[in-house]
Amino acid sequence: MPNQELLKTDIPKILEINEIVKEGKNIKSFFFKHSLDSRPGQFIMVWIPSVDEKPMAVSYHNKKEFAFTFQVVGKFTRALDNLKKGDKVGIKGPYGNSFSVKHNACIVAGGIGISSVSTLIDKLKNPIIINGARKKDYLIYLKRYKKMIITTDDGSSGKKGFTTDALKELLKDNKKNRIKIVYTCGPEIMMKKVLELCNKYKIKCEASLERMMKCGFGICGACMCNDKLVCKDGPVFNSRQLNGMSEFGNFARLKSGKKVTIKEYHS
Repeated sequence: MPNQELLKTDIPKILEINEIVKEGKNIKSFFFKHSLDSRPGQFIMVWIPSVDEKPMAVSYHNKKEFAFTFQVVGKFTRALDNLKKGDKVGIKGPYGNSFSVKHNACIVAGGIGISSVSTLIDKLKNPIIINGARKKDYLIYLKRYKKMIITTDDGSSGKKGFTTDALKELLKDNKKNRIKIVYTCGPEIMMKKVLELCNKYKIKCEASLERMMKCGFGICGACMCNDKLVCKDGPVFNSRQLNGMSEFGNFARLKSGKKVTIKEYHS
């Protein structure tokens, strides 16, 4: 029997862009007046005819509206950047699993990675949020979440340094902060360090991974990380799973399927 869930989601819905919000340097959010049955951490596949189809995190969500946030980095996102209000794209999904929603939480986000945890933040009660970027221009959601610990590599905003430096300080004083779980999304080298800190201080961790996705629902196998399909088994993985994935923080696969280092993958 065919998977009824896939039958509901594998044909794109053609939706009109209702609003465009500039979030930061080369970073925008596209809003759609459309109901989407999505849980925090899930993603959609966004299709531009004759260009490509790519996964995007659901970054804003309510009963009548949703949005995704993107940064211009390549051909597909340049094509997105050229779209205007009233233009249309194809949307499939949502796909993947979701974050647990547990309180006494800390969010560690790097760059555009905060878009993958934003709808989780909206569900949590007073989480500690660490938001980092290379420089001030690339920080997003500053008005949306006013109470954040900000870090920048160059010190142009907040504390100079890395998100993991801020997390380490919090966990060293965890009797005061009472963090029970850390949720993270951003550069994988950052998330690997977050996991290592959580292991050291015996704190639960959940991370949202990014890999090359061609289909979004487990057919093509392009998004493998060890024996896991990031699109289907993830994109959210917990500490136990991450600790058993030797490729996490180390290797990924290009569109051709070639296995390369994480650094080469992102370059």
